[in-house]
Amino acid sequence: MKNGWGKRDGSFPVIAGQHRNVLIKQLADIRSKNRENPTMYPFTDPGSIGGMQGISDVTAYIASMEKDPEPGVGDGKNLDLGKDIYQKRCLRCHGAEGQGNNEAFFPRLKGQHHAYLLRQLKWIRDGYRKNANEVMVTEVKALSDDELDAVADYLSRL
Repeated sequence: MKNGWGKRDGSFPVIAGQHRNVLIKQLADIRSKNRENPTMYPFTDPGSIGGMQGISDVTAYIASMEKDPEPGVGDGKNLDLGKDIYQKRCLRCHGAEGQGNNEAFFPRLKGQHHAYLLRQLKWIRDGYRKNANEVMVTEVKALSDDELDAVADYLSRL
């Protein structure tokens, strides 16, 4: 995973090419335990990554990396539904192509592994992910597992 491509099974996300501000926020949230991620705790420890300069250097490097050209995708059965939901609920924050917005801390979703996206969407909807944006929680709260799966599959193919 040294290339930042994570794992197609979704156990680790694609981080290569992610917006720097998003990476900084997530590392800070993990470090402060505002985001539950025991696997990452040792890597966000000041003794491991250093202070703010260390985080700045690491995130600049990760943001500059090439994204995975072949992310893990879903079964492709409900792509039209996924596109429709995305355009109605997600586009205004994450952009027409899932590119996100660095200044607003909206992550790039385009090309993320389907399984990772699906897990995170469910965790946000179900309240497990403590650091989720309130607008995001509102947008996914009423969506079914099948609808979340369709959106995740659509995004993984952008």
